[in-house]
Amino acid sequence: MTEGKGTVKKTVSKTVPKSKSKKKIRSVTRGRVYINSTFNNTIVTVTDEKGEVLSWSSGGVIGFSGTKKGTPLAASKASMDALEKAKKYGLKEVEVYVKGIGPGKETAVKALANTGVRVLLLKDANRFPHNGCRPRKRPR
Repeated sequence: MTEGKGTVKKTVSKTVPKSKSKKKIRSVTRGRVYINSTFNNTIVTVTDEKGEVLSWSSGGVIGFSGTKKGTPLAASKASMDALEKAKKYGLKEVEVYVKGIGPGKETAVKALANTGVRVLLLKDANRFPHNGCRPRKRPR
């Protein structure tokens, strides 16, 4: 067959669907919980010992909005939610690192203790200057 100068031959390729493989749930018995508590929100992240994130939660994820995200109730619900998500990996022991000055700081730690996971370490990871940089001007 001869084709004219102006015609283009189209080839149709069939797309083969990729086989979906199930994700293998790894077993993690020991992990770390990072609680970042600010005045506006509390973010809880659960990682393994290497630092790979297993689960996370915050006041906004739970369903609180606006100023309610920074409350102690939102912080405790967020920490319980993050740990329940991480329990499917077989988490038994955690090290807790707390950062920030928000109102939900203590209640998030108390909620972690009530979930049945053993707390090995509780460390306040705040960094306070030994009179380093000048702080920013506070609004009036």
